Amino acid sequence: MPQALLSVYDKTGLVEFAFQLVQQGWKLIASGGTARLLQEHGISTTEVSRYTGSPEILNGRVKTLHPAIHGGLLARPTGQDRQELKDLGWEMVDLAVVNLYPFEETVARPAATLADAVENIDIGGVALIRAAAKNFERVTLVCDPDDYALVLEELENGTVSPATRLKLAVKGFQHTAHYDSAIASYLDPEGVFSLQAYPVHTLRYGENPHQAAILYSYQQGVGPLGGRILQGKELSYNNLLDLDAAWRAAVSFERPTIVIVKHLSPCGIASAGDLASAYRQALACDPVSAYGGVIASNRPVDQALAVAVSELFVECIIAPAFSPEAAAVLAHKKNCRLVETQDTSITPDFELRSICGGLLKQQSDRGDPADTQWKVVTERQPGEEEWKALRFAWRACQHVKSNAIVFAAGEATVGIGGGQPNRVDCVRMAIERSGEKARGAVMASDAFFPFPDSIQLAAQAGITAVIHPGGSIRDAESLEAANAAGMAMLLTGVRHFRH
Repeated sequence: MPQALLSVYDKTGLVEFAFQLVQQGWKLIASGGTARLLQEHGISTTEVSRYTGSPEILNGRVKTLHPAIHGGLLARPTGQDRQELKDLGWEMVDLAVVNLYPFEETVARPAATLADAVENIDIGGVALIRAAAKNFERVTLVCDPDDYALVLEELENGTVSPATRLKLAVKGFQHTAHYDSAIASYLDPEGVFSLQAYPVHTLRYGENPHQAAILYSYQQGVGPLGGRILQGKELSYNNLLDLDAAWRAAVSFERPTIVIVKHLSPCGIASAGDLASAYRQALACDPVSAYGGVIASNRPVDQALAVAVSELFVECIIAPAFSPEAAAVLAHKKNCRLVETQDTSITPDFELRSICGGLLKQQSDRGDPADTQWKVVTERQPGEEEWKALRFAWRACQHVKSNAIVFAAGEATVGIGGGQPNRVDCVRMAIERSGEKARGAVMASDAFFPFPDSIQLAAQAGITAVIHPGGSIRDAESLEAANAAGMAMLLTGVRHFRH
């Protein structure tokens, strides 16, 4: 009779799984809490302490760390190993169902202490997973409740296949590697940085056809950007980069917002009372660049937005959801990829960039720190409408490549310049793209103005107010130019470069 060991923290689906095992003729042994749950549901189970003849000790710190358990897991299917176990009064363990204490969930709680973290470092569970995974030629490891159905299906056909046992063993080693890495990072945040990523799928190619590429995720079993593709062709490497840039920008705004991105650069951002209005204003910022771009909406796409978007050639649209009516309208744009994602946060809390021979790691830029204080430094104070536009422009500016310049009127960009080696050229780009819409608009800059020429050009174009971090040795010259033009100027003290 085959024997299964069950020792789990996450008991999702366990009772049903164990019941099916018993129905198929399996004997069950389980650690304390797991055994009690199964026994309460009338499932015949032998507690590990009774099986080994050794009690759980140290208030549960030692439960399954016993030769009877690990010998049963590690024994090879040879006559010698079988006889050795038999002489000791032990049996083979053919199936191990194990998952671990929630270390990451514990330390993620704001009030978590070091003592809380230490008590949630699993020892026995990790040892069981590694033992079962090592002996995958004979033993089936299940460390994820999502795999219960797969294992039951194969057992109904007689046995778990070698290919599945190997797949589950690899998953076990990945799980323990990630678990140990999380513990090490918590105990020494600036120590060796380990990263575990799971392949989502191989891409047709990278930025160019001669470059191979693969999409990875920090979470197992999730799709692109934590969501799923509802329609359209496979996402390309460049699509994914543009979608990421657009989505990050869209979810940074609270009101219904549309962001249009082309080649990693926003070419239109707008917030409004409804998505269709936001889209029309975002598109008006730079309709030439928007052609063939990607669109992000921080609200579910409705029919009105879908109808408006259907008039433009769009590569991809990403949103929290698409209404049935919107999906029906966009179905006619068969090559347009629709990506649905519920993740409205920027995760993880860090960003990685590759450089020759290494990586750069930094915290994600989530906007101004909580203690940021803006300061009006000009003779003229901004008016109410200017304040509204300045707040919007400052947030929009954070998603434009440096040197970032954003012209905005109300809650919509009217001109964007970025990605140039000098700031005054970015101002010229914003002026060219905005035209007459610059008159009465405001300007945001992601960093200080090294010379007053940018302020002077903006004033000539009709800009009435400016927001920037300040900090240049020539701040006084820029301030003098603003006062001379009758402009209002705010300093934030916070820079938002995006290289």
